[in-house]
Amino acid sequence: MKIFRLTLAAALLTAGTLAATSAQAQAPLKIGYTDVQYVLSQMPESKQIESELKTYNSQLENQLKSKSSELETKYKAYQAGEATMTDVVKADKQKELQNLQQSIQEFQQSAQQSLQQKQQTLLKPALDKLQKNIDLVADENGITYVFNSDGGGSPLLLHAPKDGDISDMVLKKMGITPGANAPVVRQPTNAPAPTPAANKTTPSKTKIKTK
Repeated sequence: MKIFRLTLAAALLTAGTLAATSAQAQAPLKIGYTDVQYVLSQMPESKQIESELKTYNSQLENQLKSKSSELETKYKAYQAGEATMTDVVKADKQKELQNLQQSIQEFQQSAQQSLQQKQQTLLKPALDKLQKNIDLVADENGITYVFNSDGGGSPLLLHAPKDGDISDMVLKKMGITPGANAPVVRQPTNAPAPTPAANKTTPSKTKIKTK
């Protein structure tokens, strides 16, 4: 299972950024980085988010199983009585089976979309909290830009000194002891429909948002 990928919003042309750019003329540019996956995994909200996602995913799976069971039952009944059916009845039963099969396919697609929306809804408060504390740490330490060094997928940062990592500072700002090994917010593996590829991240100042 892979952690949710977080999308970084491009938000450089703000009043605050313009002010910071002016200040850069008098002070050296300071860049920091944080592992969003690591920080998110340490937040206490991650356990509750994962639990709610698993519950919601199970509900969708149960609905899918019910629909599949109905299709299987009706198909077996069709096979058992096919030999004695008139052409009109046979055509009607075949049409019914086709409609049920199509309904299942449509449900799989809508269920995956619904699961993704649920993920975004559950993650938003945690992402907003993370963003707020990244901003606080950056401001307090005179950091102009913060990059995501997330080790999953393709990290935005390929090399940097350890003292530029503000991940633990962000956790402490939220009152969390670094390295608590809290469960990672993950996507359920048994989703009713195939999980799409994770969203790529793009660089920005520090802004984080759900897609």
